[in-house]
Amino acid sequence: MLMLRLVIASMASSSLSFQEKYDVFLSFRGEDTRNTFASYLYAALSAKQILTFMDHELERGDEISPTLRRAIEESKISVIIFSENYASSTWCLDELVQILECKKTREQIVIPIFYGIDPSVVRKQKGSYGVSFAELEERFRDRMEKVHQWRAALTEASNLCGLDSKDFRPENKLVQKIVEDISFKLPKYLSFNEQLKGHLIGIEKHIKEIESRLSISTKDVRIIGIWGMGGTENLVNVVDCGMLKMFAMSWKEIWVRQQLKESHSTCLKLVKT
Repeated sequence: MLMLRLVIASMASSSLSFQEKYDVFLSFRGEDTRNTFASYLYAALSAKQILTFMDHELERGDEISPTLRRAIEESKISVIIFSENYASSTWCLDELVQILECKKTREQIVIPIFYGIDPSVVRKQKGSYGVSFAELEERFRDRMEKVHQWRAALTEASNLCGLDSKDFRPENKLVQKIVEDISFKLPKYLSFNEQLKGHLIGIEKHIKEIESRLSISTKDVRIIGIWGMGGTENLVNVVDCGMLKMFAMSWKEIWVRQQLKESHSTCLKLVKT
C-alpha cells in the first residue's frame, strides 16, 4: 500500500501570497524598440509558449498605470531593454524601480539587455542618459528624492548580469539567446492545467476534495493523509505543482511500505520541492 502525506505551510507574509500570472514582463522605451526589437522578442517568446506581458499602449502621463504595476508584480521574470532614450521616460524609470522592488521582495528574476547602448552609460548616467537626467533634475527640482531613486535603480540594474547587443550579430542571435536564457530560468514544474492534460482519468474530483480540505485561505498548517494503491503519488504531485506558487514551503513525504524478500521493513522516501 502507498501512503502519502502532503504538508503545506502557508506564510502570512504578503510577499509570498501573490499568484504569478505572466512568465515575462518586458520593460522598454516605446519610441526606440516598440516596433522593432521589443516586438521581435515578444513574438519569439510567444512562439515558445512563454506568456509575456508587453504594453501595447503608448506611454501617457508621468507615472505608470496600476495595470502595469500589477503586471510587473505578477511576472516571474522581467526583461529590461535599455536603449538610447530609456532614461528620458519617467514611465520607464518607474517601471524599473518597481521591477527592482519585486526582485528584492519577491525574488523576481531580472535580465537587463543593453540594446545599442553601453552598460557604462546606463550605470553612470552618461551620454544621452546624462542629458535626460539633467532635464529630470530641472523638472523635478522639488522632488529630488525621486531623481535619486531613479539614478540608484539604473546603477543597480546595470550591475546585474545581462546581455549586450554589440556581442550578437545579427540581431536575431540576441533574441534567440534571450529566449534560451529565459526558458532555462523558468521553473521546471508544469502548470496545474498542463498537469491535468495528462492521462490521469477521473483525477479532477479528487483534486477538488483535497483543495477543500486544505482550506487555502487559512494561515495555519494543514496535514492531509491520502491512502491508495495506484495513482496516489501522481495525484499529490498535481496538487503540489498547482499550489506551489501560492506558498512559502511545500513538502511531500512519500511512505512506501513493501514486503521485502528477507524481512518486513518500511522505507521512507522524502521528496522536498
